Amino acid sequence: MVPRTALIVAVPEAEPLVGEWRERYDNARLGVPAHITLLFPFVAAEKADDPLLTELRELFASQPATSFSLTRLADFPDETLWLVPEPSEPFRRLTVRIFEAYPDFPPYEGIHEQVIPHLTVTAGDSSLRAELDAALTPHLPIEAEAREVTLLVEDDSGHWRSAERFPLGATPEGSRPGG
Repeated sequence: MVPRTALIVAVPEAEPLVGEWRERYDNARLGVPAHITLLFPFVAAEKADDPLLTELRELFASQPATSFSLTRLADFPDETLWLVPEPSEPFRRLTVRIFEAYPDFPPYEGIHEQVIPHLTVTAGDSSLRAELDAALTPHLPIEAEAREVTLLVEDDSGHWRSAERFPLGATPEGSRPGG
């Protein structure tokens, strides 16, 4: 297996609520933080060189940071349970910008007709829906800020680490300067 990369927005504000669930039923145990995926898979790990990092730094610096809320639990047809970010358009826009810059890397290898920004809580087990609703819904919404994009790199054992962080533009959308 060739080690892969991914571009994500980490959501540390969600970890206290979803971390234990993700540890048991998603990929948190492999070093992946609570996040919203922007592009996966991206380049092979060995291609994440200085010129690419410079390009990504410039791309993300030109995009605004954004405030958002994780508002409710939803599910995909494959039984993945996830939290809905609102607004979702800033994440969609970031994904489109990345794909425009790197057209050889369509989101999710092009297998989905549309990109649906989401924070995965459990992968492939909707039998947990009632339990998750009871555990999570009373604590929603979770208010969060997308201030940077993280490049995750997979190692040969399948574990992931943060390789680089790219700040987004200065003022979050939906926020007022100075407050």
